[in-house]
Order: sequence, then C-alpha cells, then structure tokens
Amino acid sequence: MILDAARTAASQLFTSEFRTVFLKTLGLTLLALVALWFGIREVFDWLAWPWIDAMLPGLPAWTGWLGLIAAIIAGIGLALGLALLIAPVTAIVAGLFLDDVAEVVEKTNYPMERPGQPVPALRSLVLAIKFFGIVILGNLLALFLMFIPIVNIGAFFIVNGYLLGREFFEFAAMRFRSEQDAKDLRRRNAGTVFMAGLVIAAFLAVPILNLLTPLFAAAMMVHLHKSVSAAERRPAMVRA
Repeated sequence: MILDAARTAASQLFTSEFRTVFLKTLGLTLLALVALWFGIREVFDWLAWPWIDAMLPGLPAWTGWLGLIAAIIAGIGLALGLALLIAPVTAIVAGLFLDDVAEVVEKTNYPMERPGQPVPALRSLVLAIKFFGIVILGNLLALFLMFIPIVNIGAFFIVNGYLLGREFFEFAAMRFRSEQDAKDLRRRNAGTVFMAGLVIAAFLAVPILNLLTPLFAAAMMVHLHKSVSAAERRPAMVRA
C-alpha cells in the first residue's frame, strides 16, 4: 500500500498535469529558503562576528587563518540550519498547495470517485502555522542529538517521519472528512501513516530533490488515504 502510493506519486511529479502546481510549489519553496538563508546569516553576523572581530586584533598575524576557519564553520552551520528548516518550510508550502495537488491526483487517478472538498483557506493556514511550530520543536530536538553518532540519523527520520506523515495524511483526509474524523482515521492507521512518513523523510533527505517534498508528500498521501479508506470499507461490506 505504502510503496504503491509512493511509486505512483513519484511517477506523477514531472507530468504535464502537475506542471502548474509543480512550478508554484517549487518557486515558493525556493523563495522561502532563500529568505531563510539571508535571515539566518544576518542573525549569525549579528551574534557571532562582533565577538570574532573583538578577538582577532589582539592575536598574532597568523590568526588571519582563524577568520577563514570561522567563515568555513559559519558556512557549514548556516547550511545545517537551513537543512533543518526545510521540513517546516515544506509544511507551510503544503498548507498552501495541498488542495491543488490533491485535485490533480483525484482527477487523474480517481475520475469516477467523488472529488474532495478544499480545506477552508483560513483553517488550512492555521493548521499549517501550528504544524510549522511543531516541526521546529521536533527538529530542535533532533539538533540536540546531532552529535551522537547513529542516534542523530535516527532522530531525523523518526521526528520528520512522524510529523510529516501525520500532517500530510490529515490534510489529505480532511478533503473528505471532518478534522476529528481525519485524526481518528490517522490514529487507527498510525503504523501505516508513520511508515509512509518515513518514506517522505527519506525523500526529504535527498539534496535538491527535497525541494519537491511538498508535491511528493501531498500526492502520496492522497493515494494512501484512498487505499486506507477502501481497506476500512471492505470489512463492513463483507459483514453486510
């Protein structure tokens, strides 16, 4: 079920039906990441460089290398900070474009079924902002574990697998259900949703490709929601 949903979603990423939403999603994600990069750099310059500048004048001439090393370390730190923020950025982007992705998937793959209803814009934005905060906190936890070998990798996948799986699945489900029904469905299928979230986290871990995470995750969870809903209907049909 999970692999079928992931394979189908991946095969749709570059199709003509997805082109418009693909360009909108990628463009907004890139703009957000560029803005974050400059924001992180400004914060670093404000906090760290005054301290470095105060130290260097009183040190020997060879410490010019220290400035170079500090710049390299700063670049690495900025890159790591940006990498940790990709997940929350995808949450915001998903909140804006999930319905566009879902509509394309439903029309293309499920034309004979009832189409979903877009989540109200205000509610969608509130949920996306709420999830943004949750993902930030989760990735801060992963950051604290970063210097523990093996554990750091596991923390990244577990945190993002759970949070991304939960959020994208509930967004997809809310096109057909109330918010509470979507949460209940996710809880009944918690293991499946978490495993699907791990697939999204693996996608997120691939440089460059991870910029397409919102598109891939939204499409995958639409397919997964369809499969999970059909699986839950079968026992009822058998009993009838």
